[in-house]
Amino acid sequence: MPIKCEIVSQDRMVYSGNVDMVVLPGDDGVMGILPNHSPVLTTLAFGIITVVTSTERNYFTVAGGVAEVQPDQVTILADAAENVEEIDEVRAEKAKSLAEKHLKEADTGIFDDEDAARAALRRSTLRLDAIHRFRKSQKYRR
Repeated sequence: MPIKCEIVSQDRMVYSGNVDMVVLPGDDGVMGILPNHSPVLTTLAFGIITVVTSTERNYFTVAGGVAEVQPDQVTILADAAENVEEIDEVRAEKAKSLAEKHLKEADTGIFDDEDAARAALRRSTLRLDAIHRFRKSQKYRR
């Protein structure tokens, strides 16, 4: 008996389907969710969501948010989320370089939002790590 999984970011539905298991990066640790799980509401850390069906595994980056778990459904409301297969590696590398530049400028006082630069660096690093660990296709690689 599968469990319905929905991953929603601020601007779109990232994933919707019936799955066998969902693995979430909770703030208090990694959580494995199976059908008939007890109800839970949890905040999410930066990390990887793994969605497992009988035929495949799909991986999604998530940059914070919340997850509501019910016995028959997992709803993830993410601050930012995307399928690892859809990440543009070149764009992620450029974002990382820009964030590193802004961090250096923050040290010298040129760039005034160090927290934003740290968050951008953390997200771009997560995206690049996810590509190298979990990407199945070569579609978006250089």
